[in-house]
Amino acid sequence: MTKSQKEEFDFIIRDIENNTSFKELDKELHHGISRYGHSYRVARGVYILTKSLGFSSYIEATRAALMHDFYFDYQLENKNKRKQFIEHPSLALLNASKYYELNDMQENMIESHMFPTCKKLPKYKESICLTLVDKLVAIYEMQRYKLVTKLGVYLLFVFNMITLQK
Repeated sequence: MTKSQKEEFDFIIRDIENNTSFKELDKELHHGISRYGHSYRVARGVYILTKSLGFSSYIEATRAALMHDFYFDYQLENKNKRKQFIEHPSLALLNASKYYELNDMQENMIESHMFPTCKKLPKYKESICLTLVDKLVAIYEMQRYKLVTKLGVYLLFVFNMITLQK
């Protein structure tokens, strides 16, 4: 990303990034990092992809991508993992709608970003971009952070078991 692209990206997301409720996502763990960090990475990917493809809607797409996981764990605490997977896009849309006026495309992007797990179909090319970028970022984060963290915990456990036996 060039310096001018970084400046434009930062300008596009500034008001969302500074929203007090949205900032709380920095305390929510997601794929081994914060949900805030994950959302930022996805928004950046959607910005780069949609702008490079020449989409005139790249600004709206970038903003929707940043809010695609705008939900909190307490909102899903009584749900099993499968239900969390399916229901979190609707919660993200509800939370995003509390603070920002969203167009139909942005609503569809947020609601359908878990396709095919969720029942909402992506109706826009921007929705498909978000779905793909989110999956790629999730795979990267799981491989880079979550799996490494789990491996570290297991190795620490094994090390402790060995040292306790001596």
